[in-house]
Amino acid sequence: MEEKVLITGITGFTGSHMADYILSKGIKVYGLKRWNLSRLRNIAHILSEVEFFDCDLTDPIGISNIIEKIKPTKIFHFAAESGLGPSWTHPSHYMDVNYKGTLNLLEAVRKANITPKILISSSVAMYGDIPKEHLPMREETPLNPLNPYAVSKIAQDYIGYVYHKTYGLHIVRTRAFNIEGPRRDNIFGLPWYAYQIALIEAGKQKSILESGYVLAKRNFIHVKDIVNAYWLALKHCKPEVYLVGSDKKENIGTFDEVIKSLIKKSTFKGEIEHKVIEKFIRVTNETVVIGDCRKFYAATGWKPKLSFEDIIDDVLVYWRNFVKKDLY
Repeated sequence: MEEKVLITGITGFTGSHMADYILSKGIKVYGLKRWNLSRLRNIAHILSEVEFFDCDLTDPIGISNIIEKIKPTKIFHFAAESGLGPSWTHPSHYMDVNYKGTLNLLEAVRKANITPKILISSSVAMYGDIPKEHLPMREETPLNPLNPYAVSKIAQDYIGYVYHKTYGLHIVRTRAFNIEGPRRDNIFGLPWYAYQIALIEAGKQKSILESGYVLAKRNFIHVKDIVNAYWLALKHCKPEVYLVGSDKKENIGTFDEVIKSLIKKSTFKGEIEHKVIEKFIRVTNETVVIGDCRKFYAATGWKPKLSFEDIIDDVLVYWRNFVKKDLY
């Protein structure tokens, strides 16, 4: 059977890298994007190689028609609202996109009477602030969401579980740690800091790097590693839930350490001052996000290859080019 892969959220950070990875294998890729709301710069280099469909996942009829037409053999579901802070301002919208959008996708698959393998990409934000006795977090660690975004991702994850148990759909639910790399939007920590470094180097910002809370500890993983992991997930994993992250000790650190590394690698000749700005501190923060990913490693044989330094270097290069080309 010919492989036909559908990627929702293909114009986004992970979705665009997933498309690159699959196209490199010579496999047909279909992409779902939201009419004129999707920014195309992440996929400008593959516009002629992908068959695109304009549809919002909150439109059940539209997504059903597309699934009927494509009849995909694999679906990588990345379409989502992902900013934690804005979820406090637009909680209903987050539930509409992340939960109802996923429900519409799964209903479309069920009604089409097809049996694709489906990956639902979720987040360890679902676990919230974990007590020390529950670290490192595992698949069975109790969920303790701290914001509307995390609640919407729990609902997304659980509807995937329900559709597998009830209808037999092959749905692999992944809960990934901090995915970083080129193309991640600068509303998030590491790319925001790297963007400021690039602006300072270009003389477009004073030599002050602003941040919010920086003592949170995270498990960082390069997006190029994660798309390889996701591909292997649909190849090898049972329809269950899996934590996906790096086991490299050097990939675990605080955002304060991220900022120090970025400043150290800066080409700016003067001194860069780091300031924590109160208005940028989120209402709630997960202080430590570290997990045990052995279940996924055992199922797939996957291990991340790229280091924390690779992440920092690649993100800096991306934002330097971005600023140079004045893409905003």
